[in-house]
Amino acid sequence: MRHRLLTVWLVLAVPGALGAQALTPRDSALHALNRLAYGPRPGDVDSVARTGVMRWVEQQLDFERVPDDRLAGRERAFKLLTYDREDLAHRYGEAVRERRRMQREMAESGDTTRSRGAGPMREFRELGGELQQLAVVRAALSERQLREVMVDFWSNHFNVFVGKGADRFLTPSYIEETIRPHALGRFEDLLIATAKSPAMLFYLDNAQSVAPGSFPPSRGRGGQGVRAPTGINENYARELLELHTLGVDGGYTQQDVIAVARIFTGWSIDRPQQGAGFAFHAWAHDRGEKQVFGARFRDDGVNEGIRLLKLLAAQHATMHHVSRKLCARFVSDEPPDGCVDAAVEAWHRTSGDIRAVLRAIFTSPDFWAPQALRAKVKTPLEFVVSALRATGAEPDSTLRLAQVVARLGEPLYLQPAPTGYPEAQALWVNSGALLARMNAAVALAADRLPGASVDLDDVVPAAADHAALVDAVNVRLLNGTMSAHTRSVILEQLADVADPAQARTLAVGLALGGPEFQRQ
Repeated sequence: MRHRLLTVWLVLAVPGALGAQALTPRDSALHALNRLAYGPRPGDVDSVARTGVMRWVEQQLDFERVPDDRLAGRERAFKLLTYDREDLAHRYGEAVRERRRMQREMAESGDTTRSRGAGPMREFRELGGELQQLAVVRAALSERQLREVMVDFWSNHFNVFVGKGADRFLTPSYIEETIRPHALGRFEDLLIATAKSPAMLFYLDNAQSVAPGSFPPSRGRGGQGVRAPTGINENYARELLELHTLGVDGGYTQQDVIAVARIFTGWSIDRPQQGAGFAFHAWAHDRGEKQVFGARFRDDGVNEGIRLLKLLAAQHATMHHVSRKLCARFVSDEPPDGCVDAAVEAWHRTSGDIRAVLRAIFTSPDFWAPQALRAKVKTPLEFVVSALRATGAEPDSTLRLAQVVARLGEPLYLQPAPTGYPEAQALWVNSGALLARMNAAVALAADRLPGASVDLDDVVPAAADHAALVDAVNVRLLNGTMSAHTRSVILEQLADVADPAQARTLAVGLALGGPEFQRQ
């Protein structure tokens, strides 16, 4: 079966966007649902077409007015949301201490049969898994689809690695308190919130950055206790300029990086191992004069960093860099200049109102150009969630679906590099990845995908006529986008399947694993 599915994929996989065609109202609705949402559910395309695509777009931009009661009910199953940073830090500390105690006892007794995964550490890992699964459930079930798409976008743009030290218990609050509330707000506010986030301060080491020769007042030069940091760390300063704001071609120099790092000395965390929040340590701050892009920064404590972040948010290079990434997310891996220009103009006009920037993208001719249709390959998260939505599958609250996303190449919040996961298809398209997607699709169609339950009777009726079956799958799951070549290959695979239910399962699985469904 594995060889058979790989053969099907290699036959079906055709690179590049589908041919240009005039947009009907249904085409426009499907395009909007594929880009502003995680794909349509059964009936969504017709519903959005009747409502009016631009009216639906405005509803998604004004997401606070969209009821989301079903998701709110499902969120109550996630214990993670009942804990704050301090609670999680305490639980993690207890788990580490218990693990060390067990290791000592095992070493002393020579008993190697005791489970290493039991106890508080296992419980803490389960909470960490909830963070990943919560992202899948929200993406699959939320009526506020654009918000969930933007949370994923900003989580990658301002990436933190949940596997690094204290970020194991700091990342949940980063997502809930920093990213989600600002996902469609003002970029300046989001930038400041990420800069002050304990998760970011820990991940990029700024919590350890101090002016050379400075010491905590309680220690002094001859003080006792834990060794204090002794110098400037440039990690956050460099990523702030290169990734978060200006971009690699943003015109800054190494001297700018050093000056920015000096400005952020003293930006730290109050008791990081206890899950405390942002703290500015005046004793650690470089009080000397700094200069960035011609602006002088004199001794003004924490306000120097706030002023710099506002300056960076207002730079044309920042507007262009972030707008280009947004156009890459919503239009094309190689975003058209017209889309980027429209987004930058909206940024200038509204001082970085993210909704206005998105509205400019969604009303740009480039967004609606026929060549933009199905021109992007879905990430593993987008593929899994769109398959759940297309089949009306119900995700459970366990880690299992997040593990499927991870096996397909995108373990959520576990990208070590500050770049986050990319938008471009190069990382996601290879024979191994495509086979894994096909296997996942067939498992979902057979109701054997861990973490999801699906009833195909509600989506595609079984039929003895294979041609009629494939046509129904095309209409109900692919919204009429199946190519004649894909149709013929699926019919070939069904030729020796006599049972209508088995034929339906295989047809649905091959359609979800085929090239048309991989594109958005």
